[in-house]
Amino acid sequence: MPALVLEGGTFRPTFSCGVMDALLDSGVEFEYVIGVSAGISNAVSYLSKQTGRNLVILQKYRNDKRYVGFRNIFTDKSIFGRKFIYETIPQELIPFDHDTFFSNPAKYVVGVTNAKTGEMEYLDRKDPVNGFKLLQATCALPIVFPPIIYEDKQYYDGGLVDSIPAKKALDDGNEKMLIVLTRTKDYVKTESKAYKVAAAILKRKYPKIAELILTRHIRYNKEVEFCNQLEREGKAVILRPSEEVQISSFESDMQKLERIYKYGYDVAMENMEQIKALFN
Repeated sequence: MPALVLEGGTFRPTFSCGVMDALLDSGVEFEYVIGVSAGISNAVSYLSKQTGRNLVILQKYRNDKRYVGFRNIFTDKSIFGRKFIYETIPQELIPFDHDTFFSNPAKYVVGVTNAKTGEMEYLDRKDPVNGFKLLQATCALPIVFPPIIYEDKQYYDGGLVDSIPAKKALDDGNEKMLIVLTRTKDYVKTESKAYKVAAAILKRKYPKIAELILTRHIRYNKEVEFCNQLEREGKAVILRPSEEVQISSFESDMQKLERIYKYGYDVAMENMEQIKALFN
């Protein structure tokens, strides 16, 4: 059974949305989907088979202050309008097809980081009801989001520990996989000043999270190399954006977002024979 592995990155997974829509249009349905942050969050529309839904949400609301804006801090404790994103949009504005999602037999594995222990937890469940709490948890990037309480535990973004959970997919018995990355091929993560500031702010209340932030670049680069090795061994197909269409994590230019979405769609279509061969 092949796996679909999805990296996060706030708005960078717009590329992945294009890939997943190409999969839907080509009738390619993975029975095991795993990822973190916005990568796995966008995958709910893939599993509910709502082609184009993620793009429409961006087109209509990316630059809406209810979606992203500093005023949300007072109501949602985040620059993201959590109630607007996880309740108003799927329940009222661009309805989410819960019935198709829950009837889809595919495993849906969401990576989250335990805020207290600093350990990665892979939650194998579908829980888009009641405000998409599990999706909020995997998207809870420290500082930008508060820790999210889910089943009496506090969680942060799963990408702090395992940004590209290909090893977990392999350990779960998936011998081959499609890995969708949101960074270019030559990207190397380095420790940044922003990481140090975030770690300093969180150190007292969440010391384990602070440690993870300071060492995240080391783990990330190892994860990318692990994925590259899987590709060399013929166990994975890797799709990622090129320098020409690369966007920032908080990209707000809708033309750039549409361009990287289309690039993801086109790249997936160009590699569809290789992707389908994963199932053989």
